[in-house]
Amino acid sequence: MGVNPRLLPSRLRRLTGENKFFTGALAAGALLRLITILGYPGALFFYGDSYVYLGAALRPQPNLSKVTGYSFFLRALLPFHSLTLVVTLQHLMGLAVAVMIYVLLRRNGVSKLWSTVATLPQLLDGYIIEDEHLIMTETLFTFLLMIAMLIVLWKPRPAWWSLLIAGVLAGCASLVRTDGEVVLAVIPIFLLVRGWSWKTVRGWLLAITFAVGSVLPIASYEGWFHDYYPQPQYHAYETSLAQGFFLWGRVSSFVNCAVIKPTGEDAKICPTDAIADRTPPGNYVWENPYIHSSPQNKGFSPVTIASNKLLTDFAIKAIEDQPLQYVKTVVKNVGLSFGIPRIAYPGPGTTYYYSFHLHYVVASTPTSAGYSTLPPKTKTWIGSDIRTENAYSDWLAYGHQAPGVVNKVFAVPILLYERVVFTWGPLLAVIFLLGLGGLISVSASAYRRGQGLRAALSFRTLRSVRLHWAPRGTSMLPWVTAVALLVVPIMVADFDYRYLIPVIPFACMAAGLGFAPRRTKPAPTAPSAPSGAAESVESTVPDSVS
Repeated sequence: MGVNPRLLPSRLRRLTGENKFFTGALAAGALLRLITILGYPGALFFYGDSYVYLGAALRPQPNLSKVTGYSFFLRALLPFHSLTLVVTLQHLMGLAVAVMIYVLLRRNGVSKLWSTVATLPQLLDGYIIEDEHLIMTETLFTFLLMIAMLIVLWKPRPAWWSLLIAGVLAGCASLVRTDGEVVLAVIPIFLLVRGWSWKTVRGWLLAITFAVGSVLPIASYEGWFHDYYPQPQYHAYETSLAQGFFLWGRVSSFVNCAVIKPTGEDAKICPTDAIADRTPPGNYVWENPYIHSSPQNKGFSPVTIASNKLLTDFAIKAIEDQPLQYVKTVVKNVGLSFGIPRIAYPGPGTTYYYSFHLHYVVASTPTSAGYSTLPPKTKTWIGSDIRTENAYSDWLAYGHQAPGVVNKVFAVPILLYERVVFTWGPLLAVIFLLGLGGLISVSASAYRRGQGLRAALSFRTLRSVRLHWAPRGTSMLPWVTAVALLVVPIMVADFDYRYLIPVIPFACMAAGLGFAPRRTKPAPTAPSAPSGAAESVESTVPDSVS
């Protein structure tokens, strides 16, 4: 049944009136994004990645070191030749993610107040707003994954075709950021666990349907990768050849050659410099002489089939031989997510791009290095396999607008805002704990009997504490997704504050579901009348009517 366009304004006014608190928060988020668009016309450039995505949008091709699904989004907007349009759509996606969180929470019985509070980090976080203004993947990735999750959680018994669509969206998200691959395993497991569906044929069919949908875009991309690179060193069904490259970087922060005793080719790629002198993996992988062409490893390329296997096997051996150091490193990096204040990790040259600035170029001084957030004119991208003269020429070819304009009237407010209003580490920890509270209920007998605070803290009470699996709403999937998106990139690459951008909305959704009404068991049905009594009553309704 269609919607009468003439009724839309009245319906919107009604919805606005019924959800005043959320409407105000949404308006505030929209205003902040408008100020950003006015303060920084065009888009912001991220040195390590933006050039690849723009190059692949202008000349479509898979990249050896990262997936380029985001470039298809840029390619679709290429006829408009407007980077302002690109970031405007990304800002709208950021707002849409908040709307989806709010709608799902309200559907699960969460109050309007707590549903709105759960959207505030997504709407008001200054770093999320800045990331939406970058030519980067996080916003599109989060948007696609959130739609997929909304479809999965909308009904307790979703239709097969809706899960097929959700699978395709999740698969596309994993081609925008490879972090999404973990969710392709999480969601089918959730579909099997929910309501003990693994005991039914229908449950397995739904999980398989989602899995098939997620494989379709990935298989298409791998076929494209295989056909695009006929050279033997690259000819493979892959999305990239850098898995070993980044995993090697992960273990570089703790691997000790004296412990693992590498031989042959492994010995050439084992870092021998002091562990204390190695920079974080996010920087070290690009700057070390062990897995790049150097005097000690001449002609080595980290992104070939053989090198990918070599680096992967080496990293796995390092983890097997030094498991405690690996776990310690991962735990330490996870802790950075909840720390205060934020530190320049993996380095100041990276985190500089995560903030608004009044100048695109800052000259070096005796105490600090100079920075430029402009696409470089002289840098050619050797090894990127994106045929381009330089990033600046591609920027002009795509956007038809020179970068570097700052309207300070609007830039100053949003610059100051970002440095104060964001999801601080301790707040993110609280959000995760609230989400966990929606899954696990804690009870103690003395406290339930109302014997006061002193009795509640007594040894007898502490001994009676029990943990109960008591989910509210459907909070398991968002919480597990948030944890997976937080931990898995750290396990296979490194920590980066930018990787928190997709984590926050799913953690907030899980925390919001913690305020949903508890699930109640269906009331027992009333006993039916004895069959004999029913048969003894003569019907007075004619057969034709009954």
